[in-house]
Amino acid sequence: MWSRENFIRQSLELNLFFGRIMKEHLFFLEAGFTPKNSNLAQRADNLKNQFTKLLAETVALSKGIVRQEVLASGEVVTPYTLHAERITEFYTGISIDKSVTQAEMMLQKYPYMPIVPMMEQRIFVLNNKAIQLTASVVQFKEFLLENILACKLFVNNYSLLIDHILREAKLYLSMLHQLQNCDLLDLESNLVEQEIFWNRIMGEHAKFIRGLLDPTEEKLMDTANDFAKEFDGLTEEAIKARGNPSMLPEITKESLDAAMAIKNFKLQGTEGLLQCKIKSIILPLLGDHTLREANHYLRILKKTR
Repeated sequence: MWSRENFIRQSLELNLFFGRIMKEHLFFLEAGFTPKNSNLAQRADNLKNQFTKLLAETVALSKGIVRQEVLASGEVVTPYTLHAERITEFYTGISIDKSVTQAEMMLQKYPYMPIVPMMEQRIFVLNNKAIQLTASVVQFKEFLLENILACKLFVNNYSLLIDHILREAKLYLSMLHQLQNCDLLDLESNLVEQEIFWNRIMGEHAKFIRGLLDPTEEKLMDTANDFAKEFDGLTEEAIKARGNPSMLPEITKESLDAAMAIKNFKLQGTEGLLQCKIKSIILPLLGDHTLREANHYLRILKKTR
C-alpha cells in the first residue's frame, strides 16, 4: 500500500545503495581510459562528482529515517569501504570524496525520527535529480559499449563489464521511475525477476574476478570459475521458474546459499587485496563494491524466507 512514509524510505534506501554503485562505476570507467581518451575520463569524472553530491544529499536526508536492517546489511558501506577508497585513491591518483563514506558510516547512530510532511517533496525532487543523472550515465555507457564493440575505442575494462554496469544503471532508473509514479517497490512479489537479474550479476562478478587475478593465483581462479558456473546455472533455473512458479522456493534456497558463499569469497578477497596478499589487477574498491552488491542481494533473498 502506498504511503508517504514508505515512499520516502524506499526512495532513500534505493538512492543510498545505487547512488554509491553509480559513482563507483564512473570511477572504474575513469581509471580504465587510456591517455588518448582523456576527454572521456574527464566526462566520467564529472558524472562521478555529480553522483557524489547526490549521494551526500541522500545521506543527509536519511538520518533517522532509513531502516536499521538496510544499514546493518552491508549494502550501503562495509567495514572495508573507507580503507578501500584510500588505497584505491593511492593506486590511481583519482580523487575520492571520503567524507561521504564517513557520513554513511554514522547513519546507524541516529535515533528514529518521525517523518515530516515536507520531506515528501524533498524526496520527490531528489529522485528527479537521480533520474536525470542516471539517464546521462546510461547514455554514456551505451556510447562506450557501442564504440568498444565497433573497435572504435579501447579501454582497460571488459566489454562485458560495460554491459554489466549498464544493466545495473537501467535497473536503478526503472525503479526510480516506479517510485515517482507512486508505485512502491515490492521485491518479494517480483522475486523471480530479482533472482534472474542478481544471479546473473553474481555470476559475472565471478567471471571478472577470474579474469583479473594474476595467472599464478590458480586456486582463486578455480574457485571463481566454480562460482561463475553455479550462478549461470541458477540464472537459467530462475528463468524457467517464470513459467513454473512451483520451482521458485527451491531455486531461492539454492540462490541464498550460493549468494552467502560468494559473499564470503568476496569478503576474504577484499581483505586479501587490502592486505596485499592477493596478486591481481583488481582495485580494492572493486572488491568492496562487489561485496556490497552481494550483501544487497542477500537482504532481498532473506526477506522472502
